[in-house]
Amino acid sequence: MEYFAHETAVIDEGCKIGQGTKIWHFTHVMPNCEIGEDCNIGQNCVISPEVVLGKNVKIQNNVSVYSGVICEDDVFLGPSMVFTNVTNPRSGVNRRGQYTKTLVKKGVSIGANATIVCGHDIGEYAFIGAGAVVTKEVPAYALVVGNPAKQIGWMSEFGHRLKFDENGRATCPESDEVYELKDGKVHKL
Repeated sequence: MEYFAHETAVIDEGCKIGQGTKIWHFTHVMPNCEIGEDCNIGQNCVISPEVVLGKNVKIQNNVSVYSGVICEDDVFLGPSMVFTNVTNPRSGVNRRGQYTKTLVKKGVSIGANATIVCGHDIGEYAFIGAGAVVTKEVPAYALVVGNPAKQIGWMSEFGHRLKFDENGRATCPESDEVYELKDGKVHKL
């Protein structure tokens, strides 16, 4: 068995689904999606046409990943979080084919009920708090919360808030990895 799909899941033609992936109850994977190995897609999700998911992407229940979204490896999408793909939707105006792209980079976590307004990429290992509304680019390792989302700190790759010393260095309490804050950007050393 390459991957598992619950009997109530619908998987349309042209999809590529990686080994070890699990697709749960009442989820619809639409045409021509690419889903990497070892992903877990929860109940009642929609993966729209041509979405690309990397390896080990975890999607919790009630999430719609719309066309134009790319999630790199190790992304976590919390319950009921939302992507958009049109900046000015109108019921009476057909904007199919005018989707704005959103790139969610490696290791990002997006909290429950957060909204990502299309066209705003999210940097590696950023952490989007529950209920946040992202309306601009999010730097790598940034911690953002609120509506509109504002950066309030930095996070380690293990999901711990970083506390930088006077030399611009911080250590993750779980991994002991050291990070540097320089010129408004964080890098792991």
